[in-house]
Amino acid sequence: MLIDLHSHTWPRSHDSVLNPDDLITRAKTAGLDAIVFTEHDTVWDYKSVEELRAKHNFLVLAGVEISTDDGHILAFGIDKYVFGMHRARELASYVDKSNGAMVAAHPYRRQMPWFSRNEEEYRNALEKASRNPAYPYVQGLEEINGRGSDKENEFSRRLCELMGLKGTGGTDSHAISDVGRCATYFEREIHDERELIDEIKAGRFHAVDLRSGKPVAVRDAAPDA
Repeated sequence: MLIDLHSHTWPRSHDSVLNPDDLITRAKTAGLDAIVFTEHDTVWDYKSVEELRAKHNFLVLAGVEISTDDGHILAFGIDKYVFGMHRARELASYVDKSNGAMVAAHPYRRQMPWFSRNEEEYRNALEKASRNPAYPYVQGLEEINGRGSDKENEFSRRLCELMGLKGTGGTDSHAISDVGRCATYFEREIHDERELIDEIKAGRFHAVDLRSGKPVAVRDAAPDA
């Protein structure tokens, strides 16, 4: 099952030009099975999401991208923004109380070295990134960001490998041209936010780059949690 875990629509995300209906239509055309709206520090209400699901006969899920002092975090399972969530520890506490899940978005930002003279310097940057105070609370890192360069996503991939964390794929869509570039492949069927969270926590997923046009590679299934 292919799900885009990271997308933005206008006007809930001020920097997006995507109409929710257009985003869903494009996602269906791209062959996705579902899409998650993750607006900046704003959570969609359940009624609006339900109306979009029915209107398009397509699985739309709600998450949120929280801006924290230690980077942006995709949070699933919470129903509102609460002051103090800019501190990763407090965000994690709220998400935990809601039995939710967290994924670090575009982890290359502010952490990837633009100029490294050798592999040792690059590894040092990875090691430093792995000590990000937010990462002990997340269930995964965004391995492929649709708006990131190959170089940036490679840093994220290596960080996943170093930390032993699963990687997700999200387009970070802000415009029509962003939609369908990548996604997260889930091994089991997902029908709602609760099942999405359960599968993220179980680690039964991997990132997929859809720009190659190649069939989705199915990795070995993770053991049941």
